[in-house]
Amino acid sequence: MEIISALLGAMGPLLVLILFFLFSAVKVIREYERAVIFRLGRVIGAKGPGLIIVIPIIDKVWKVDLRTVAMDVPPQEVITRDNVPIKVDAVVYFRVMDPVKAVVEVENYIYATSQFSQTTLRSVLGQAELDDVLTKREAINHELQKIIDEATDPWGIKVTSVELKAVELPEGMKRAMAKQAEAERERRAKIISAEGEFQAAEKLTAAASLIGQVPTALQLRFLQTLVEISAEKNSTVLFPFPIELVEPFLKKMTQNQDK
Repeated sequence: MEIISALLGAMGPLLVLILFFLFSAVKVIREYERAVIFRLGRVIGAKGPGLIIVIPIIDKVWKVDLRTVAMDVPPQEVITRDNVPIKVDAVVYFRVMDPVKAVVEVENYIYATSQFSQTTLRSVLGQAELDDVLTKREAINHELQKIIDEATDPWGIKVTSVELKAVELPEGMKRAMAKQAEAERERRAKIISAEGEFQAAEKLTAAASLIGQVPTALQLRFLQTLVEISAEKNSTVLFPFPIELVEPFLKKMTQNQDK
């Protein structure tokens, strides 16, 4: 028994070392992660997901997240092509497609993508006019996505989408745009009113031409107008006196004077 106890006492540190080696050698990689392994400073590839075995001290493990990252681009002050200062922010959606490139080709792929997105945002919007920024966002988003994706492709990054979030305009420009919108609405209102007057004039002309063919229709229309006026209970009614009723008397008076 003393011999066994001595052996266990001598092997105790060795067992502890073996257990430490096993715990250090076994790594669990999640489904959305990959482990880029460096062995004595050289990349041997990416492993995972699941259970992987590494050599302690010799191997170094760098975990890379493969999930899509939604990265905010801070507000950028930009002067558009028509010399209007604006402040624009955006959001970039990207993910790692090649974990080895994302670790080896760039020091910090998230920071690098963020910086390149900021410079690209200022460059692209600086070549566009204010009206294009406000009305053609889809085209600008597509152009930004294409430029950033091409630049980050050597890093193993895939940019899936870029979206402009908010465009902040100077107060003077907001007032000018409000006046422009008001003037545009007034122009449309005047055009609609003029078109209505034109159509009404056409209808009145056609009605007058039709009534002029039948004198009795004019009298009926006159009586109908009187009925409409009396229905409104007005205290004063202007009753036009038809000149046809006094024409015989005028002719007779003229004949008497000639005699």
